[in-house]
Amino acid sequence: MFRTYASAVVVAASLALASPGWGQPNPKADELIKSLDPATGTAQEGATRGLHRLGAAETSAGAPAPSASLDVQFATGSAELTPQAMLTLDELGKALSSQALASYHFRIEGHTDTVGSKAYNQALSERRAGAVAAYIEQKFGIESNRVTPVGLGSEHPLVPTPDQTPEARNRRVQVVNVGV
Repeated sequence: MFRTYASAVVVAASLALASPGWGQPNPKADELIKSLDPATGTAQEGATRGLHRLGAAETSAGAPAPSASLDVQFATGSAELTPQAMLTLDELGKALSSQALASYHFRIEGHTDTVGSKAYNQALSERRAGAVAAYIEQKFGIESNRVTPVGLGSEHPLVPTPDQTPEARNRRVQVVNVGV
């Protein structure tokens, strides 16, 4: 099931007014480095624009894994990156190319909202995570063994909603530092 562009704009506009930080620019490379580097990863929910530390991911030692949640725009119902998505991913590529993060591996998680079937959302999230990984690998020369794309569908929403509820904040890409 596809959402119309107009309804997506209305949802995004209403969320921008209702939620602090939503609708603001995604983080720059230096903010991503700070959040994804275990030595400096001190950002808390809402501490920086578009950057969220989420406790769902853990390191092998059981501690919260450094992570960042990005608003990556795709064409409706597809894994095609928009020009805005490429700008966001350019910052991620710069961060992952930095000396501070060069030795780490990352999981690129694709998430969807609950509109559509679970199977459709799972496949879409897998394609989107793959598109993100491919983009940063190709443009920034990130080795493919450093990034693992994973689709999580609508199973781990940022904002819990009933089925068939469009929620733009749930359509995101989560980057998790999984260690060296």
